[in-house]
Amino acid sequence: MVFFLLLLIITTSLMAPSLTSAYSSESFYRQESHLYDDWGIFRTTGAGADGFLGLTSNEFNPVITRESLGENSDTAWQIGEEFAQNYPDRNQRAEQIFNFVRDRVVYISDEDQFGEREFAQNADEVAGTIVDEGRAMGDCEDSAILLAVLYKAAGFRSAMVLMPGHVATLVFLPEYRKSLRSMTLSGEKGWVWGEATGATNPFGWIPEGLNKEEMIAREVTVGYLDDPDGQPEQPTLERESPANGSGSTSATGILSLFGTIGLLGLMASGRGSARRFRRWM
Repeated sequence: MVFFLLLLIITTSLMAPSLTSAYSSESFYRQESHLYDDWGIFRTTGAGADGFLGLTSNEFNPVITRESLGENSDTAWQIGEEFAQNYPDRNQRAEQIFNFVRDRVVYISDEDQFGEREFAQNADEVAGTIVDEGRAMGDCEDSAILLAVLYKAAGFRSAMVLMPGHVATLVFLPEYRKSLRSMTLSGEKGWVWGEATGATNPFGWIPEGLNKEEMIAREVTVGYLDDPDGQPEQPTLERESPANGSGSTSATGILSLFGTIGLLGLMASGRGSARRFRRWM
């Protein structure tokens, strides 16, 4: 009996060596080449209806955000609410939330952190690590997911924007005047870019290289993970610059372009338990 127990433990550790201490979910499991979480969402790919970005030939739906919203709200939501209470001025609140994620999520590749080509953490997992350790490690989608959820909890509308090999966040803040560039999402002006992956990035700054990429965006909504109702239509994303005029990129055809350049290949490479919460502001 002891022999078989030891064999089971060894076999499990060999099948998923990085699961021992890296992930906060208690029930990740591997199916074929990908890891599922508690809700049946692939954490190791954004592609497919079950991928953490819900990316298919005609859809982009960052469903992983819903693991930390609504009935699933936890640590990240509490932190967002604290920002809303402590910063009544919306512009200042938006800046402080951005600075919080930028300063406390240290960039690292998934390969270096998890030994996986791709692995997305949900907002509560990253927020919980920050609460426990003062900072967390993550890549672009980890920062973007946390930022999107914090903005929702703090009373803003947020969206996630996707381009080849990169994910960022948009927040609806039409009264903000410090950003050099503003965004228009589904005909609605006033969206501000949140690029939290650089230690010195200011709120509203867009890297010039990314600004030239084709992109699609989707507003983050509260709902059931498998509920298709209430999802916004595929958006049009326009980029405006006070100095350079405006240009637009339609989402029509972009997903097929992404397929051509290998986005699905790039993307295909648990809910956190309740944690002790403390004030950050």
